[in-house]
Amino acid sequence: MTTPNLPDPYGSNGGANLADILERVLDKGVVIAGDIKINLLDIELLTIKLRLIVASVDKAKEMGIDWWEDDPSLSSGARRRELAEENQRLQRRIADLEAAAPALEEREENQA
Repeated sequence: MTTPNLPDPYGSNGGANLADILERVLDKGVVIAGDIKINLLDIELLTIKLRLIVASVDKAKEMGIDWWEDDPSLSSGARRRELAEENQRLQRRIADLEAAAPALEEREENQA
């Protein structure tokens, strides 16, 4: 019986190569969390909360993390939605101004 010739996931020297490690990290995800507090005489001066998640986009979406899809600086779809909303606001404002224009013109004519 012959064994299939599959790539060795841990490299020839027994250690995993960088590509394999990166693939596993992106596939499974890594979470690093920590808090740093600096106190002086029981008075809290500074608190730093660190939350770092390293994962592929697919894995992040699977975990329910998709904040970049709503950030206009990172997503073209979010930017288009933001522009469409701004366009609708401006169109409503123009319609309101056009509706008020005849009354303003009539008032100016009465004052003249």
